[in-house]
Amino acid sequence: MQKNKTYNLKEAIERIQSYCALQDRCRWEVEKKMKEWGVKEDIIENILSDLILEKFIDEQRFAESFCRGKFRIKRWGKIKIKNELRLRKISVSCINKGLEQIDDKEYYSVLKELHKKKKNSLKEENQFVRNIKIVKYLQQKGFENNLILELINSDK
Repeated sequence: MQKNKTYNLKEAIERIQSYCALQDRCRWEVEKKMKEWGVKEDIIENILSDLILEKFIDEQRFAESFCRGKFRIKRWGKIKIKNELRLRKISVSCINKGLEQIDDKEYYSVLKELHKKKKNSLKEENQFVRNIKIVKYLQQKGFENNLILELINSDK
C-alpha cells in the first residue's frame, strides 16, 4: 500500500499542470485530484486560480470537448451528457454551449442507427415488448423521449 505523499506548492503545480495538459479538465476534476494527492485546501484554491488564469482549466472548452467526445465516441444522447456535466459542476451556460457542438442531423442519424441496431438484436416476438425494450435502451443512452417515440412511431 502506497503512503499518501503531501506535495509542496511547486510540486503540486507542476504535477497538476501536466495532469491538465493531458486532456481538458474541469475545475471539479482538478480539485478532486489534488485532494486525492493530499494537497492542502488553501494551496488548492491558489493553484486553481492560477490554472484558470493560465487557461489550463477552461470550463467552456471542457464542456464543448466533453459533449463532442461522449456523443461521437460513446454515442450518448444529450440528456446523459447534460447530467454528467452537471455532476462535474459545470454551469448551465457552458453546458448549453457544449451541446451546441452536436449537429442535429448527425444526432438524429445516430439515434436511428442505435434504434436499428437494438431492433435487429432483439429476438422478442411481441412488438409491444420489443418497443418497450428499444425505448428503455435509447433512454438509458440519454436520448429524448419525444425523438425516441417519433422514431418508434415512424417505424410502424
